[in-house]
Amino acid sequence: MKGLRMETKFMHPEAGVALIGGHEIAGYASVFGLRDKGGDTVLAGAYAASLKRLAARGERVRMLWQHDPAQPVGIWDEVVEDGHGLYVRGRLLEDVARAREAKALLEAGALEGLSIGYRTVRAEKTPDGGRRLIELDLWEVSLVTFPMQAEARVSHKSELVRQIAGLSARLRAARAAVARL
Repeated sequence: MKGLRMETKFMHPEAGVALIGGHEIAGYASVFGLRDKGGDTVLAGAYAASLKRLAARGERVRMLWQHDPAQPVGIWDEVVEDGHGLYVRGRLLEDVARAREAKALLEAGALEGLSIGYRTVRAEKTPDGGRRLIELDLWEVSLVTFPMQAEARVSHKSELVRQIAGLSARLRAARAAVARL
């Protein structure tokens, strides 16, 4: 997959991957405005065009195990940008052995990360050597062992996680607006 960068972009203390019930999982695969260990910061709106193109073609973002295209483990039923980041909700497929293993690892707390596979469409270099990612062509979101952000945490209440993350995004926006005054 030439040109596809596999980048772990998960998580923020208020967000995490959650095992909701049965085989359903949810969380933030990417949090806007936070610099990762590789120096990249994803900007709000970076996924919008890609998600629109996928929907127009009737395609979806794939759920993989550790970025291995030979190991799909489930289906993402919802992949959306909100004020906090890229929110995903989906199902591990019970008939797939690796998905059953992933569920056990999530339940035990041995697996806690999500990671995005994408191609950079537009980015700006930052003075400190990092990049601001403006537009990304999203291919997949993987369950991974080692998240790129040290703050990654597992959450057990997905809807609460989403509400708190939305509140956090609104607070950051309000802080930024006050700082501009």
